[in-house]
Parts: sequence; C-alpha cells; structure tokens
Amino acid sequence: MKIAVFGLGYVGAVTAACFAKEGHLVIGVDINKHKVDAINKGHSPIIEKGLGELICKCVKNKRFSATTSATEAVLKTDIGMVCVGTPSMESGAINIEHLKIAVREIGEALNGLGRFYSIVIRSTALPGTIEDILTPILEQSSGRKSGRDFGICANPEFMREGNSLEDFYKPAKTIIGTAGKKEKEILEKLYSFTKTTLIATDIKTAEFSKYLDNTFHGLKISFANEMAGMAKKMGVEPIKAMEIFCKDRISNISPRYLKPGFSFGGSCLPKDIRAVLYKARTEDIDIPLIGSILESNDIQIDDAARMILKTGKRKIGLLGLSFKPGTDDLRESQFVRLAEILIGKGLKLRIYDKNVSMAKLVGTNKAYINKEIPYISSLLCRTIDEAVKGSEVIVIGHGLKEFRDVAKKYYKGRIIIDLCIHKAE
Repeated sequence: MKIAVFGLGYVGAVTAACFAKEGHLVIGVDINKHKVDAINKGHSPIIEKGLGELICKCVKNKRFSATTSATEAVLKTDIGMVCVGTPSMESGAINIEHLKIAVREIGEALNGLGRFYSIVIRSTALPGTIEDILTPILEQSSGRKSGRDFGICANPEFMREGNSLEDFYKPAKTIIGTAGKKEKEILEKLYSFTKTTLIATDIKTAEFSKYLDNTFHGLKISFANEMAGMAKKMGVEPIKAMEIFCKDRISNISPRYLKPGFSFGGSCLPKDIRAVLYKARTEDIDIPLIGSILESNDIQIDDAARMILKTGKRKIGLLGLSFKPGTDDLRESQFVRLAEILIGKGLKLRIYDKNVSMAKLVGTNKAYINKEIPYISSLLCRTIDEAVKGSEVIVIGHGLKEFRDVAKKYYKGRIIIDLCIHKAE
C-alpha cells in the first residue's frame, strides 16, 4: 500500500518506518524541515532503540522518504495516517491545533484527488474529536463527503517510548474505530503482519480507549507508590509485598472488578480501606489516591439515588439487599445505604432478597441492619412478584438473571433501573 504519515515525532517516525519495513511505500510529512532532511539522509529524527538502523535501511531501499508538502504526500498515496502531537494546555485541555491543521491540509489536497482516500487518526484525542471536529473540517476543506469520497477512522497507538518498535510489532491490542467497513478491511490488511487480533469498534470508543489505558496505568503506579509508603512505615518490605500481590492472577491482576456497575460494600473492603487511611493519618503519610476511594464509592450510591428520585415516582421495588448475591451479609451493604437515602426522601420501598430473612439473621449482621433500618421487616417481601407488582420503578441491585427476567415481565408502565450495567430503561 501507499501510505502518508503526518507528523514525524515519536509516534509518526516509528509508524512510518515499521510500515516501510513491511514493504509499503511510505511518505512522511512534517512541517519541521530538519526532521524531513534527517529522514531523507537515512537518520532518525528522534532517539528510539533500533529506529535509526531501521530508517536507514528503509530509505536505502527507497521505501521511505519525507517531505514538507502535505499535498504531494496525499496525491501519491491511498492512506493518510495522522500522528501529530496533542499536548496539554495550562487548563488541562489538549491542544488539537496541529491535528486540525493536518486534516485541513489533507482535505485541501483531496480537493484535487479523483479517488477514495482513507484517513487514519493515530493522534490521541478525546471522544467526539473525529466525528464532531475533524470530519467537518475535512468535508469543508475538500468539498467532498465523508463515507462517499473519503473515509476517516481512529487507530490509537499504545507504544511506550524506548520500546516502541517492540510494541508496534507485538501490540497488546490493535484498535480501529470506524463507522464503515472499508477502513476496517484496509487496516486489517495493513496490520496483518501482527499476531494480535484487530478489535473493531465505534470511533468514540476507540478514542476513549487510549485515555482509559493511560489513566489506569497512572492509577496503578500511584497505587503501588502509596502502598509502598505505607509498607515502609510499618516495617514491611514493599517490593516483596508487591511481588506477592502480583501473584494473584484471579482477583488482583485480571479483568475481575473492572466491569462498570454499582459501588462496593460488605464487611471487608470498606473496613480495611478505613484501617489503611487511619494508619496513614497516625503515621502522617499522604495517600490521596487511596484516600479518594471511599469518597468515589459514595458518589456511586448518591448518583443512583438521584437517578431514582429523578423519575418522580414514589413506589420503588428494590431487588437485592445484601452487599452481593449469594449471601445474607448486610453489613455495610451499598443497597442498605441506598434504601436509607430513598426512605429518608419519603419514597415507599418494597425489597426482595431471597437470602435475607430477619428470622435467620444473627450477631453483628442483625445488629447492623436493626441500627440502620429498624423497621426492615415491614419492607421485605417474600417473593419477587410481591416486590415489583406495586412498584412504579424496579431497581435491580444484584445482576441475577431471575431479577432481569422479572423486570422484563413487569416492564410495561414501569421504569427499570439496572444498577449493575449503568442503564435505565
């Protein structure tokens, strides 16, 4: 294929050289003449392990050249990959001016092109950038129509500086966000040399995926550092502790607990996090990330209450009361806390949880619920039907099939709020 790569920095130079190595004819485009001249002489414009040798080889083989002219590059290629930087501004917003300039120049070049052209956005940009900002710029500057005369898609990069060549050839994932089949087929062919399956999704999800990854990576680093500080203060070797932590591939290093849903509760997580925070205060250790966990968890409960109150309905059927399915443990249950808020707002609740029976509750479990909702017995229903029949809103707390089936059965004339999947119907 014939590919133009716009922006010859850490992402663009690697992208261009690697595709040239795979036999494609690549033209790099950059406004910086020094970068262009360096590449045309077979030199790398950046420091990246193995890149200098690769560029030298590709230039000698006449597979890779560079220019300052976007028009020249577009007219000689079929695909334009945009890899320009989107740096932070003082406000925290990203600066997409170079991105807008690049696509405008591509659009102007498309004006004189009598064939279909594919534009691939590799630059990191927030969801909505491609569809709401870049596509209109392309259509206006080219006088052509997206989907008919040109295609545009998101193909975020996940390369780590210093390991970029390895990450390019052995990516954890390759994502394409597109509204059409043509770009998907083109990129599948383009990335056929990798063993990673291409993940096709919509454009906004693809744009968001880069932010999801990087935010999580920052969160992991901050978590490890804050807990290491705690460990040292308590005489624990942090490296040894984290090595043991990482041995758990079922709960710790896994997809578990990464499915969006409702807040957490129970007798373990809240209690243990509070203990960590208490110890941090007594030892004068600053752990802002861990300190925000319970606050963030409370926000989920408050948001759910607002969602229910916003319906304007007064009769609520709550399916699930214990902190998770398969137990009768009500201690610090997020659903008990939600019920308290709704009752406090004057709403009438009918609650069903097959595992919760006041007659069978004992010890601290019984003491907790009697303290939080003393009249809980009058709210509990013996059957699901009893809980939902008189309700105007059905709130699914536990993600059980039987609850969703009943909600579907009685959905007519009722509002269904499924807290497990962030969705109201």
